[in-house]
Amino acid sequence: MFFGGMAGGALGSVVPALLLTAVILLGIFMTFLATKLLSHTVLKGMPSSFTLELPPYRRPQVGKILLRSLLDRTLFVLGRAAAVAAPAGLLIWVMANCRVGGVTLLNHCASFLDPFAHLMGMDGIILMAFILGFPANEIVVPIIIMAYTAQGSLLELATLSEMKQLFVSHGWTWITAVSVLLFSLMHWPCSTTFLTIRKETGSWKWTAAAMLLPAAAGIGICMGFTAAVRLLSSCLF
Repeated sequence: MFFGGMAGGALGSVVPALLLTAVILLGIFMTFLATKLLSHTVLKGMPSSFTLELPPYRRPQVGKILLRSLLDRTLFVLGRAAAVAAPAGLLIWVMANCRVGGVTLLNHCASFLDPFAHLMGMDGIILMAFILGFPANEIVVPIIIMAYTAQGSLLELATLSEMKQLFVSHGWTWITAVSVLLFSLMHWPCSTTFLTIRKETGSWKWTAAAMLLPAAAGIGICMGFTAAVRLLSSCLF
């Protein structure tokens, strides 16, 4: 919407492709950077090893494969998601429909977060949407649209041009778009991933680290990017 995605011809495909490539490369770079920092701080001196043991070969049994896939890969994941999604859905509905002083609870929280979000190149609604999108990252944009249109339930707009017009009318610029991209890349994982990390590590400490480390990186990068662009703009204009 903001970087050639709605333009025709080569520009409409080349610019978004380059931007997506840059985002992927940034994610890889941040992964290596975080690993380097951890190995020189909290994990300093701790031995690490990787052992790959191949199990004995057995003839595949279709019934067991389907059953294990259904239980392990589908039902367990859906169960973890439902455990968080149901109460989170209720919370989103309450915040979007309950009013205090004529203003929804969602807008009250967004107003409280707005000064901090402004430092990150966003607004309080966007930051609140990321927080409420913890059950599933896919609902972040629908929550933003719901708050901007003052609706009481999640919805989607018909076209990208309509969505861009809504965003621009609420103060979005290319800086906002880049900040949202960066924070989408960096911020905390969704609820299902959170529960999986807790199950696999067996530690609340490392589960919290897996939440806080990317969030801190995302906040820091968004603030640094926004401050640099605003400083450069003030110097040039």
